[in-house]
Amino acid sequence: MEKRKLTVASFRKMKANQEKIVMVTAYDAPGAAIAAAAGVEILLVGDSLAMTALGYENTLPLTLEESLHHAAAVRRGAPEAFVVGDMPFLSYQLDMNEAVRNAGRYIKEARCDAVKLEGGSEIVPLVEKLVRTGIPVMAHVGLMPQHIQTAGGYRVAGKTQDEAQRLLDEVQAFEQAGAFAVVLECIPARVAERISSAVAIPTIGIGAGSCTDGQVQVCNDLLGLFDRFVPKHAKRYCNLREVMLKAFSDYVKDVKEQKFPTEENSF
Repeated sequence: MEKRKLTVASFRKMKANQEKIVMVTAYDAPGAAIAAAAGVEILLVGDSLAMTALGYENTLPLTLEESLHHAAAVRRGAPEAFVVGDMPFLSYQLDMNEAVRNAGRYIKEARCDAVKLEGGSEIVPLVEKLVRTGIPVMAHVGLMPQHIQTAGGYRVAGKTQDEAQRLLDEVQAFEQAGAFAVVLECIPARVAERISSAVAIPTIGIGAGSCTDGQVQVCNDLLGLFDRFVPKHAKRYCNLREVMLKAFSDYVKDVKEQKFPTEENSF
């Protein structure tokens, strides 16, 4: 049976039916193809690619062109997937018209299905403008990597009653503005549960407990590609770094010892 193409309406229906939504980051065509084949419903071309794929210290140096380049690769790898482009720092904060133009490039050039924006009440008018323009928007509240300079680093959000209420107000404002979903990152589980039950749009959690309408994780964390920092919210499903290290080491050894290539590998 041919797989049904998911739309923004599909995710609202999934929430209504209490069916969990699965999202994972993807940065290239092969990874996107594998994730889609596994049944992942949303592929997020996250700005985390700045660190996971490009070697930057944090997400801030990522450029719009770099993000679009990877988003287009993800689309080519998974033509039928629902792909969300994560707009980088300073690609939407400076000017409303520029923000709409940049967001439109994800739809027109990279052929994404939607864009994701980090921020609070200050970007609600932009979300409304994008949706009116015809660009689906996924909002992102809580811990926001693009705001680490002003936040003083990575920290859990919504720990106080005032913070929790502010997050709820922001998510409800995004819903009113037309956002089709919202990411809740690193907020207390009880706060995420309260927010999820208060809105009709799906909430996608990362470090926000099990009561959100879906989950998102960075693929490198799931695959065990890092040997240093592993976030508390992540579960390592395999140690791919160890597998790759052994494969490369065996290759080096075979070449040095003239065991590769053999006649079987030669023309």
